[in-house]
Amino acid sequence: MANLFLFLGEALVYVTIMITLLHLRHRLGLGVFIAALGVMHFIETYLAAVFYVQLPFGVISPGSAVLFSGKLMMILLLYVKEDAATVRQPIYGLLVGNFLTVALGFILQQHETVSIVPGRIADLAFIDEMGWLMVWGTLLLYLDSLLIILLYERLGHRLRRFMTLRFFLCGALVLTFDQAGFFIALHAMNGAPAEVFWGGWLAKMGAAAFYSVLLGAYLHFSNHTVLAVSRRPIGDIFNDLTFRERYEDLLSRSGRDSLTGTLDRGRFEFDGIRLIRNAVATGTPASLMIIDADHFKSVNDRLGHPEGDRVLKAIVSSMKAHLRPTDHLFRYGGEEFAILSEDLNAALALQHAEDIRAGVEAVVRTSDQAVVTISIGIASTPQDGSTLKDLLSRADAMLYQAKRNGRNRVESGIAS
Repeated sequence: MANLFLFLGEALVYVTIMITLLHLRHRLGLGVFIAALGVMHFIETYLAAVFYVQLPFGVISPGSAVLFSGKLMMILLLYVKEDAATVRQPIYGLLVGNFLTVALGFILQQHETVSIVPGRIADLAFIDEMGWLMVWGTLLLYLDSLLIILLYERLGHRLRRFMTLRFFLCGALVLTFDQAGFFIALHAMNGAPAEVFWGGWLAKMGAAAFYSVLLGAYLHFSNHTVLAVSRRPIGDIFNDLTFRERYEDLLSRSGRDSLTGTLDRGRFEFDGIRLIRNAVATGTPASLMIIDADHFKSVNDRLGHPEGDRVLKAIVSSMKAHLRPTDHLFRYGGEEFAILSEDLNAALALQHAEDIRAGVEAVVRTSDQAVVTISIGIASTPQDGSTLKDLLSRADAMLYQAKRNGRNRVESGIAS
């Protein structure tokens, strides 16, 4: 029983320190959490390869049952707290570092060494063996991370309000896959017996349950209420984890619309996801307004595109005069604009949009003194959805309703 209590103590120390580092990431930087995760990789693989103890239900290694299981659950927690693009960073870092270990191990073996400490000789063959085990383990971790994120998303549609159970099922299923994959390598390299597989599997199931309870409690008591489920296709999550094109493209652009000076659509798509996710995470409301200039084509047709451009800039100037410090104005495309408002519920958003609409009607004129008006559709969290895609769809529907009802008006779910 002493070994079992030691296992529980190790798991408790590990998860407490790692959750603390993740929780303090905005003060300490996320790099502290990622570095701690990476530093543990060698001892985790070493213990999983050679360090085993007897427990009532089998022969177990703390490297596999405690440290690796904990790392996988920490990666899932990192995804919940941040996103898939962040999760890939420690995984890719481990892959590169482990391949570098193998490459340097091969070169080091070519040295002619001398012994300067009596009875101590460098075991480079061991380093080489550990390097390949770490490469194999990290490749499995890459697959594990993809699987656990995809399972988390899929299970969320049925277990939206049962976070602990959701964590456990994800962990149990993926750790089963991982145990089989890592045992194959251990058996091939070290001749590990079958009892190592079954004992390790039982221990990992226990670890999944233990970590799930602690992670679920942490999310609950830290007021992290992200129970929302991404409605993006599975392929999009994979691409976020694997590729960087979207982010590099956004960074390469200024993020400003050259005509009106507002933030552009690329920034809307980038910032909007973050703002809505943060609003849902903290339980604070957020609202999205989609704004369209009424009969704008006729302005271009009657008075020319330079006048149309001037009118668009005048509309933006009027809207900016009514924005709050926590509002974000974007040019969505053509004569369409979007405003993302933090800390603004549906009722207040309706009133705010009316002020913006009335302001444009009062001051914006064409060169022939025709009144310029706008129509606005509104969507708000949580009633209209919990993702940017949800709010866009709802706000767009409300905008078309405003146009059908005569234009120069605001429509939202509470107004219809």
